Amino acid sequence: MEKGSLTAAAKQLGRSLQSVSRSLAALEGDLGVELVARTTRRSAATQAGLAFYRRVGAALSELEAAKLETANHSSEAAGLLRIASSTVFAPLYVVPAVSEFLKLHPKVDVELDLSDSYVDLIENGYDLAIRLGELPDSSFKARRLANLRRVVFAAPGYLAKHGRPREPEDLVRHECIIRTTARDSNSWPFVVGGRLKTVKVAGRFRSSGAQAVNEAAAQGLGIANSPLWQVRSLVDRGAVELVLTRFEPPPMPVHAVWPATRLLPAKTQLFVEHLAARLKAGRL
Repeated sequence: MEKGSLTAAAKQLGRSLQSVSRSLAALEGDLGVELVARTTRRSAATQAGLAFYRRVGAALSELEAAKLETANHSSEAAGLLRIASSTVFAPLYVVPAVSEFLKLHPKVDVELDLSDSYVDLIENGYDLAIRLGELPDSSFKARRLANLRRVVFAAPGYLAKHGRPREPEDLVRHECIIRTTARDSNSWPFVVGGRLKTVKVAGRFRSSGAQAVNEAAAQGLGIANSPLWQVRSLVDRGAVELVLTRFEPPPMPVHAVWPATRLLPAKTQLFVEHLAARLKAGRL
């Protein structure tokens, strides 16, 4: 039913075609009905076969779930955990979580692949992906780990010389640093009077790189706009100061995403919980 043919089913099961055919014939003999209509060229499920498959499939899924649940309770996390994440976020937040997790679970190995493009979890064999932004509708399961603030900031020297913007509209009189790879890069979002509003900005310095934009702000070239997690170290050491914080747009979510299985293996479930706890404490 799942593989589309007896030949494909035999390959999936690691059995011969003759063995699978005999098993199917024996099952049909016990039930007294034909489950799969077979000819020399093709095979197709009968109505009785489809009905039987739906009932048995649900029972087998419950059995597999029970086995996995028991294994998770009776054994510690073990095995290879393959994770996909973004090139900038992962080194700062996922790698420290992995480091601590490996100390807690010595039987787990972790492989972390970094990419800023969408990766197919099933096709590439990942257990888990850490994704920033709203998720498209999909068959995957997900857990929201944190909310990422988007902030506007500048160096203290720039603000002392040019003044602090009090309202988003004040930005039109300031040098603003534009990240050219961002969508609508010169339209910055704010919440004004309870509504989302964009303000057109401009400046003499632009860059395609997030790190370059943030460092340019720290050097006093103007006011920049980035996720707080990217500039947390600059804020903490006083290289930049946040402005217009009461007009911040809605935060961006970060999710853990995994294939839609009924239960997660212990290694995956424990890491998701571990990462969620770290991000919650991370002042993102």
